[in-house]
Amino acid sequence: QVQLVESGGGLVQAGGSLRLSCAASGRTFSSHIMGWFRQAPGKEREFVGAISWNTGSTNYVDSVKGRFTISRDNAKNTVYLQMDSLKPEDTAVYYCATRRWGTVALTDRSLYSYWGQGTQVTVSS
Repeated sequence: QVQLVESGGGLVQAGGSLRLSCAASGRTFSSHIMGWFRQAPGKEREFVGAISWNTGSTNYVDSVKGRFTISRDNAKNTVYLQMDSLKPEDTAVYYCATRRWGTVALTDRSLYSYWGQGTQVTVSS
């Protein structure tokens, strides 16, 4: 049973930083793509970025490029989303998700099989 558990959300002022973690368990993830998504109130859940567990290659939505960084720690089976220079429009519930096989170019949420419960990020102006 695949489990994804996010942590690290909270309240931060604009310009600040947060690091989200996604702890994965239940199988070997070496062939998986790990994605981060977010959903703001009244909006669709959108792709933020993804990382290949095997190669470490990454992909980001344009709105977070240069501000957000995804990394992984294979020994801890954990993926991180480092968020810097946060803006009020980054306020959302952030989810990690995973799928077996594929590439980091997969941005459609329907293509991801397993999801975490989400963690709230609130950026005040």
